[in-house]
Amino acid sequence: MLNDLAKLASEGRNPETLNIDKLDTLALVTTINAQDQQVPLAVKKVLPAIANAVDAIERALQNNGRLIYMGAGTSGRLGVLDAAECPPTFSVSPDLVVALIAGGPDAMFRAQEGAEDNSALGAKDLELLNLSVHDVVVGIAASGRTPYVLGGLAYARTLGATTVALACNSGSAIGEVADIAIEPAVGPEVITGSTRLKSGTAQKLVLNMLSTASMIRIGKVYQNLMVDLHASNYKLEARAQRIVMQATDATSAQAKAALVAADNQVKLAILMLLSGLDKHAAQAQLTQHNGILNSALNKD
Repeated sequence: MLNDLAKLASEGRNPETLNIDKLDTLALVTTINAQDQQVPLAVKKVLPAIANAVDAIERALQNNGRLIYMGAGTSGRLGVLDAAECPPTFSVSPDLVVALIAGGPDAMFRAQEGAEDNSALGAKDLELLNLSVHDVVVGIAASGRTPYVLGGLAYARTLGATTVALACNSGSAIGEVADIAIEPAVGPEVITGSTRLKSGTAQKLVLNMLSTASMIRIGKVYQNLMVDLHASNYKLEARAQRIVMQATDATSAQAKAALVAADNQVKLAILMLLSGLDKHAAQAQLTQHNGILNSALNKD
């Protein structure tokens, strides 16, 4: 283990923060901020791999597959966060984007450190999800060597599911076993080995891209508007009305009436207003174009 850790850039000592414990508060947070600024640049270098992963996820979602995240500790929690935000943002089923964290739901709130060392548990958790060839499994591990994630990716490969590795060290172990390796190399952390910092930030940026870009590709966004928003509270009801207004230049009264007529389906309300179709014709048009509003509007 000592030899393994010594080879990981994310576990090295950062020469720019050796005296961080002696700094005044402003200098301390300025130093952290300077390190954080390196993260987007590291992510930029791996955009081609991220794009490949998005294309794979899009294909899976279009063929009744799922996007499945798995990780331990911070990596697992970030996967849970991204998955949890997809249903309210894009009105997808909670079963479409799923997250597994080593140690189960309790590990979201209290560290279950030993669970990450169990490679069989990673495979077992995917087996319990009835993993299929249509799914995409994204293994998340800052170190790139977490046994729980390695076990899950290896099991996914045996079933023919597409596998993606998200690590913060180049040439990672999980990258070696995955079909697609996303490895933003953020370097040593501000505090040696505290990978919830730059590594965690990089992982969050990449996960944002994977889910958001995939949802855009399957028609959950029109222009830059969340047209499959599920209005489940007062704030979201107001946002839904505003989205209809922004997409169509309708008045607030017109937008509200269209939403009522469309059973509060934002995408359908927009199509009805822009096309002049009634609810049933507009719904048929959307269905014919796989729910992609741009295609439905430009059917000719």
